Amino acid sequence: MSEPLAREVTTPLLYLFIVGDVLGAGIYVLIGQIAGVSGSAVWLPLTVALVLAVLTAASYAELATKYPRAGGASHYAHRAFGPFAGFVVGFCMLAAGVVSVAALARGFAGDYLRQFVQLPTALVAVVFLLALGVLNARGIKDSLRANMLATLIEAGGLVLVVGLGAWVILRGDADLDRLTEIGTAERGPVTAVLGGVVLAYYAFVGFETSVNVAEETKDPRRSYPRALFGAMATAGVLYLLVGVVAGAVVPAERLAASSGPLLEVVRVAGGVPQWVFGVVALVAVTNGALLTGIMSSRLAYGMARDRLLPSVLAKVLPRRRTPWVAIVVTSGLSLVLALTGEIDVLASTLVLLLLIVFAAVNTAVLVLRRDQQALPHFRAPTALPVLGLASCLLLGTQIEAGVWLRGGILLAVGVLLAVVGSRSARNTPRGAPEDTAEDTGGDDPGTRDHTTTR
Repeated sequence: MSEPLAREVTTPLLYLFIVGDVLGAGIYVLIGQIAGVSGSAVWLPLTVALVLAVLTAASYAELATKYPRAGGASHYAHRAFGPFAGFVVGFCMLAAGVVSVAALARGFAGDYLRQFVQLPTALVAVVFLLALGVLNARGIKDSLRANMLATLIEAGGLVLVVGLGAWVILRGDADLDRLTEIGTAERGPVTAVLGGVVLAYYAFVGFETSVNVAEETKDPRRSYPRALFGAMATAGVLYLLVGVVAGAVVPAERLAASSGPLLEVVRVAGGVPQWVFGVVALVAVTNGALLTGIMSSRLAYGMARDRLLPSVLAKVLPRRRTPWVAIVVTSGLSLVLALTGEIDVLASTLVLLLLIVFAAVNTAVLVLRRDQQALPHFRAPTALPVLGLASCLLLGTQIEAGVWLRGGILLAVGVLLAVVGSRSARNTPRGAPEDTAEDTGGDDPGTRDHTTTR
């Protein structure tokens, strides 16, 4: 049996983990893309996206408190549908995480860094991913302490934008009528909002990485729902305020044309050096890559423990109790992608991959209601996972055909690997990976969950 991970994560650390991953680097560039699709009323798709994300977040809250194990969505699909589905879902999540870290590594080496120093992209990517891997391997507590500082900087940057935008509005240099401008010359109001929601949805999906540290949380059944919904509310309020001030202060065309749309708000307001936002953006990119790297390594560890990936990935450092082999492998794959320059081809499939994962999670939470737990856990109203599944299908209709084609190829690879992986897991009882006291958050074997397998 593989060794359990160390329990070091408190509720405040988990809350900041989720806030930091949801805020991430995306909002610093997404506002412009949303404006280009939906018009100046960027607050509207942000609000709709928050509501849709909370539907799936409720499913994650139930499953993470019922099965507090590394592996996340892969583990839930494994329990609900067997190892084949568990591998496919895990593969989608793992692929999305590895590609995301690679893209962020290249993003770190881009224009924001070039404000300070000119270095080759390959060199920056190597040093960047090596440093993140070392921090990840040092331990979850050290990683989340770094995340705490980075999250405060990220949130502080957004608060600064909101404050500066409010100042522009108060001095009469904004146009509040823009906040009701929905649609563009190419899109009507409905298609414009839906198109904006797909982009805005990506800004909220960082919450799914947090389930992979539930096993390292001291009291996941109490901590996780509080941290998750608190973090979603915090990010939602910040995003809504940023959307309001950006839409009112800067015309949609200018936002859409800028690679740093929030910097346009700063320029209109005046009085703040532009390099300040360069630093904030670099911190945001680093933090997003760190948290996604934690998710990827824990997911690989969890899949290996469920016998869906080679068992060597479940090895942990004796003292640090971190999954060092999984960290090395996932970081290495991200480095290969970052160095080969294939990130642009795969990056557009991230939302599609996540929608597939979320659809599986919303379905799994209903199937696993048959699995009665002795210990209490969060239970979402049945309507929420049903609506969450419907929202995934709705957003899937807004994904372009070219993205579906690329995603289909990647899925085909996952299915092929799942055929091989399911053979190695054939002797494992369906939906019943070994549960220990560490799995359930208790130290006494007498508090162990007694599950009913199908």
